[in-house]
Amino acid sequence: MFKGQAIWVTGASSGIGEALAYEFASLGAKLILSARREAELERVKAACETMGAMADDVLILPLDVTDEGAISAVTKAAHSFTGRIDMLINNAGISQRSLCIDTDMATYRRLFEVDVFGQIALTKEVLPIMLAQKSGHMVVTASVAGKIGVSQRTGYCAAKHAMMGFFDALRAEVSKSGLHVTTITPGFIRTNIATHALKGDGSEFGKVDKNIAGGMDVKKCAKVIMKGLSKRQKEIPVGEGSEMKALWVKRFFPNTLFKMVEKMG
Repeated sequence: MFKGQAIWVTGASSGIGEALAYEFASLGAKLILSARREAELERVKAACETMGAMADDVLILPLDVTDEGAISAVTKAAHSFTGRIDMLINNAGISQRSLCIDTDMATYRRLFEVDVFGQIALTKEVLPIMLAQKSGHMVVTASVAGKIGVSQRTGYCAAKHAMMGFFDALRAEVSKSGLHVTTITPGFIRTNIATHALKGDGSEFGKVDKNIAGGMDVKKCAKVIMKGLSKRQKEIPVGEGSEMKALWVKRFFPNTLFKMVEKMG
């Protein structure tokens, strides 16, 4: 169903975004790849071509989602690629590894600029295009942290909770306009998200923690997401560790979940 569709993926230079790009390329989609690191996007594009994508079917558009002034021009370039934007996957984001007491306000603001306001700003630019088309699919990579608060992730959890709320509300607004909205809810996935996570002072964490190292393979994760997107699921939980069971515990036995999280520290 994705053949010939214009799919825009942010955060496409690594992790889940990169893995999704390869899945879409293998299915014949017209890809728009965005991230801050142009050299890495070139690498991903070259890999897409080895999977059957033609060079003209993959457009690289470097973008820092916190640069709100650049978003309008980049969106126009994305729209001009095929004259449509059939799907926007808001996947850019950063995580956190620091206690609240040790976290600067500037670090909290950085987390929200990237994980919340950048996603909202881009969504708002693309939304009129999809409404005019009377079709389109808005997607955001949220997190289990968007439903469960855990230690050393106060800012990240807050940002992901915000994204779950924003896109759930957006779904209600556009449900009768031919648009679809999906929130992806990953657990621990083997990517470099921990390495690039922010410490309290805003510097990089710089290492992979045990939970991420033991998480789901990112290629397997992408295949689960693709299956959900093809069905236009409203929410796609993806992961294979105990964190996925925690979603159910939170729903039916919230006090039990709170005690579990407190013991984790």
